[in-house]
Amino acid sequence: MTVLSNGDLFPNLSVPAVGGGTLIDLPEVLTGSYGVVLIYRGSWCPYCNAQLASFSRATDELTARDAQVVALSVDGEATSADLAEKHRIAFPLGHSADADKVAEATGAFTNDDPTYLQSTGFVLGPDGRILTAVYSSGAIGRLAPDDVIGFIDHAKSQA
Repeated sequence: MTVLSNGDLFPNLSVPAVGGGTLIDLPEVLTGSYGVVLIYRGSWCPYCNAQLASFSRATDELTARDAQVVALSVDGEATSADLAEKHRIAFPLGHSADADKVAEATGAFTNDDPTYLQSTGFVLGPDGRILTAVYSSGAIGRLAPDDVIGFIDHAKSQA
């Protein structure tokens, strides 16, 4: 397992997107904008639901800062589509992620039985490099939109 550090280039990952027919290719889909990558435990997790709903509500504020959000989990497509509809998620939502592959590439913690990824979040610069990473080994500890917005504002002021 490789824990990613600030300044590292986000690894190449591809996951199927809700809606079918396309892949979410990271970090390419975020290149040129600030990026937020949210790895969430699953639609059954109340903390993940709250996080995804809050990022969905913050879409306009994030867009105003030239920031894009992508989220992914091991959930299947139907479950992920239901979650996207429930929270009106307009940002790309990946499904059926290979937990071992994602964990190996990003350093995300996993749960073994059942298998899922623990909450992990990254804020990327427009060049795809990690500006900050948040790793959780359990249910709590994750990125919040207000923190990300403030962080991006600060990063832009320092550029």
